[in-house]
Amino acid sequence: MSRLQTSMALAKASWRVLRDTTSLMVLPLLSFLATLVTIGLFVAGALVTGDRSGGTFHLSPVSWALGALGYIALACISVYFNAALVSAANERLSGGDPSIDSALAGANAHLPQILGWGIISGTVSMILRQIQENSGILGRIVTAVAGIAWSLVTYLVLPILVIEGVGVRQALTRSKDLFTRTWGERVMGNVGIGIIGLVGFLAAVPVVIVGAISGNAAVLVATIVVAALWIGVIACATSAMSVIFQTALYRYAALGEVPGGWDQATLTSAFPPRKQRTGLLGR
Repeated sequence: MSRLQTSMALAKASWRVLRDTTSLMVLPLLSFLATLVTIGLFVAGALVTGDRSGGTFHLSPVSWALGALGYIALACISVYFNAALVSAANERLSGGDPSIDSALAGANAHLPQILGWGIISGTVSMILRQIQENSGILGRIVTAVAGIAWSLVTYLVLPILVIEGVGVRQALTRSKDLFTRTWGERVMGNVGIGIIGLVGFLAAVPVVIVGAISGNAAVLVATIVVAALWIGVIACATSAMSVIFQTALYRYAALGEVPGGWDQATLTSAFPPRKQRTGLLGR
């Protein structure tokens, strides 16, 4: 099986789980709405605390502090709803029938660890972004590599936090160990999910084109609205599929289980066991 075929097979397996539990798509939508509300609150706070002296508006130190706090808050929101998705996906892969209530309950059961991880991941992301924006080409390359390495090593932190119920420090260690011992950087399922998402996004283009060439403003607005709603559905679906895939791979890597809907040959082809190696990230 080629890598592209394997990627698509893994993506399709994630889709089958989502298809059988469509309520999981509600969680990315809730995350999006919570993100919008949070952004609005912190932007309003920054505007209120800004400096208007001299006839011009400038962000005050308090405004910058609110911005940093808002960035961390957004990271915590993302982690929280992804944790709820992990809980629901794990319940489904274990043969259960998850609901929105059970998914949120699963996340709430590990709220301190989830918030802790949200603060850590948000802080790291903010620091890397600041370094990248205020450095030369070499610095940008280094921070980009560091960001990729960080995302790879921490890829399984959230499933470990939710499913194993351990602390953040232990989850980081476990995630690194699973990365170096099993499939590591060869996470190809997200490639397949990305392809599906791209095809879905491109499907909205002809709709907008039809509206544009119609010459009717009402038709154009209607097609833009339809396209935007479709893109929103695709975004929610691919987000849920990514977390389902992440959870399934945790179960395979940590527990040696082949989740329902996944094929043993596909998983073995995508993530063949490798001898543990030393060096940076186990390479």
